[in-house]
Amino acid sequence: GRDQLHIHQTQTTCWDHPKMAELYQSLADLNNVRFSAYRTAMKLRRLQKALCLDLLSMPMACEVFDQHGLKQNEQLLDISQLVTCLTSLYQRLEQSHSHLVSVPLCVDMCLNWLLNVYDTGRTGKIRTLSFKTGIISLCKAHLEDKYRFLFRQVASATGFCDQRRLGLLLHDSIQIPRQLGEVASFGGSNIEPSVRSCFQFVRHTLKVLGSETEA
Repeated sequence: GRDQLHIHQTQTTCWDHPKMAELYQSLADLNNVRFSAYRTAMKLRRLQKALCLDLLSMPMACEVFDQHGLKQNEQLLDISQLVTCLTSLYQRLEQSHSHLVSVPLCVDMCLNWLLNVYDTGRTGKIRTLSFKTGIISLCKAHLEDKYRFLFRQVASATGFCDQRRLGLLLHDSIQIPRQLGEVASFGGSNIEPSVRSCFQFVRHTLKVLGSETEA
């Protein structure tokens, strides 16, 4: 209720929920897994299950985004808005998985994780795009469907994406392994080379297609 929201607003940006601290300790125990891809996958799976996001389908997540009018992806969401969205999301999950989902605990844990990943400056706010990226990355869906959804968030109405907006998406995506201590395995935090190579590949492909049509 109101007391819980007050706790969120005053403390959560700089304090880990006891269950979250336990989870981080169990994730650290996976650091002895040798291969980075396996190690990161195991950490992500453990995190996904701890937040009950393995129960969340993409259509259900999208319904919650729409219900709360999350259309402007660069708009900032404050903690009370995040709590409201997460509460809607977990209440839906509780209806079909009441034995697995405790709404207050899941909201606390997921809020704690989102702030640790996307609010490193401790402002108490994250971008709408960051919220969607975090939730969709860990929901239950095929990888290709996740890619399509996330690309649509940064693409124009005509389906094109510029370097700045692709950079935003890659930046938000890499924050998830970064927070797990795995960013070095995936090229580090600097996303500029990845953005550049995407656009160089596109230009090269267009050049090849152009020369084929001329021939």
